[in-house]
Amino acid sequence: MAILSGIHPVVEALRAGSPIERVLIAQGAGGTRLQEIIDLARRAGVPVRFEPRASLDKLASSSAHQGVLALAAARKYADLESVADSDLLVVLDGVEDPHNLGAIVRTAHAAGAGAIIIPERRAAGITDVVAKAAAGALEHLPVVRVTNVNRTLEDLKRRGMWIYGLDERGTEDYSSVDYAARSVIVLGGEGAGLHEQVRKHCDLLVRIPMAGKISSLNVSVAAGIVLFEVRRDAIRRTS
Repeated sequence: MAILSGIHPVVEALRAGSPIERVLIAQGAGGTRLQEIIDLARRAGVPVRFEPRASLDKLASSSAHQGVLALAAARKYADLESVADSDLLVVLDGVEDPHNLGAIVRTAHAAGAGAIIIPERRAAGITDVVAKAAAGALEHLPVVRVTNVNRTLEDLKRRGMWIYGLDERGTEDYSSVDYAARSVIVLGGEGAGLHEQVRKHCDLLVRIPMAGKISSLNVSVAAGIVLFEVRRDAIRRTS
């Protein structure tokens, strides 16, 4: 059983028709957004219960749930085959912070990506923290979990995709590249960046020029910069 907490994740789950067992509202909580959740749940035939706020705190292991929880079926990961025809995919090479993963999911969806691909080991998976950070985007963007990132990149190359790795040692400025019509953006984990074998599987390594004295950005911020550059190229090709 998965627990969704917060207004945005619960609203998007209800709008998307995700399988939800029931919605819990904190007693005494109110407002137009919570009323919207109540109305959406009732239209979908999802039971709504009003519980003491302390009960919601206990279920969510936090008080930062904005007065609403949804108890849903455990999230299922998509398979690679179902997203392999996408024009833009994002591969994460060991992102471990769930807040970063959630932020990247949100950004990737906004930039038009077809899916996020994450490794099974030594990386954050889909949790309530990720869902909350994604602010509803998980209901619309598939997440694929793979056993081996390098083999997955080889597979995507065979399918005609061009692989771009974001790396501070990259040879090309990210904004000077003409991104392929079908692109994969590979982002490394916090601190370590891309693993050496993953770097070798990229067709091109790009970097974000830094004006300050630090050498890199938070991975979720870097993702936004590069993904919207790829989107700008896509818009330019079709205009």
